[in-house]
Amino acid sequence: MSKRDYYEVLGVGRNATEEEIKKAYRRLARQYHPDVNKAPDAEAKFKEIKEAYEVLSDKEKRAAYDRFGHAATDGSAGGFGGAGGFDGGFGDVGGFGDLFDIFFGTGGARRQANAPKRGADLQYNLTIDFKDAVFGMETDITVPRTENCDACGGTGAKPGTRPETCSACRGTGQQEFVQTTPFGRIVNRRTCPACRGEGRIIREACPTCRGTGKVKKQRKIHVKIPAGVDDGAQLRIAGEGEAGLRGGPPGDLYVVLNVRPHEFFEREGDDLYCEIPITFAQAALGDEIEVPTLTEKVKLKIPPGTQTHTYFRLKGKGVPRLRGYGQGDQHVKVVVVTPTNLTEEQKRLLREFAALGGETAGASDESLFGRMRRAFRGE
Repeated sequence: MSKRDYYEVLGVGRNATEEEIKKAYRRLARQYHPDVNKAPDAEAKFKEIKEAYEVLSDKEKRAAYDRFGHAATDGSAGGFGGAGGFDGGFGDVGGFGDLFDIFFGTGGARRQANAPKRGADLQYNLTIDFKDAVFGMETDITVPRTENCDACGGTGAKPGTRPETCSACRGTGQQEFVQTTPFGRIVNRRTCPACRGEGRIIREACPTCRGTGKVKKQRKIHVKIPAGVDDGAQLRIAGEGEAGLRGGPPGDLYVVLNVRPHEFFEREGDDLYCEIPITFAQAALGDEIEVPTLTEKVKLKIPPGTQTHTYFRLKGKGVPRLRGYGQGDQHVKVVVVTPTNLTEEQKRLLREFAALGGETAGASDESLFGRMRRAFRGE
């Protein structure tokens, strides 16, 4: 399957600025990060977004991509053929070597290997009661995460000492190897083996964190849950994720809410639904009944002749709207309950009632079900 255009992947125009590309990447990466988005295709989309950003955020890679398309990034030689081969149009030999470098991924990146890196995001699943989701709540949660070591201040070096700048790469974390080929000069950049890309060497490791600069801790975090959240909602708490590397900022914490079902109410969006049983007499003659809501009991008028499964709306008795004003509604479905274990007197009175209506109680041919059976038989 052919790759999508990188500009299309990030949702920006071909004349987008570096800042616009960065903003688009951050927004999409957070949306499709596999730790946050559990959709089956989230990981594939995240990789596609990351690949597009790695090319478009680098000036030289972007220039090559604008000219040759995906041939400039997939390692194929077709990019040279499409450009008409080497005809001197790339400038001097050194310039051609750098472009060749970009095509084959050996030196296009200009970022330092030991640059600060943002910490990873964390996810915490929190189960709350139905009413807490409706009205909101505050609670404390305990989250296991990595933090900077207090003993060494996150440097990884023994207290009283400091990391030394790597003499092999002079603190860049990379070493360059230049090769001269018939095509020109090729510059290969590789991770420095002496410091493993860190740009510094620790002679004496911190005994607390063993040189990592990080320790595992249980952190208590106060969480405010707004009124109106629903099952599966995510709350982002900035800066409460894993600690960053080499002075980078920490990641974020995403609290995913699991709402326990209610024994009486069901929720659809901002509306609530419930069922109330009524007797045959109440449905036939009408009545005024009490209906529970989330906050109180209210009166509901049942008009005479109400049929079973009829809905009544209690305006404004639903869930507070999370992003807006007011509340949803509560919908009450009345269900006419057929009496069981009738006394002989009750049976006699019901037969009289049926006779007054022109019905013969117990006669299957004249009953509702009897008429339905005959209708299906085509009689």
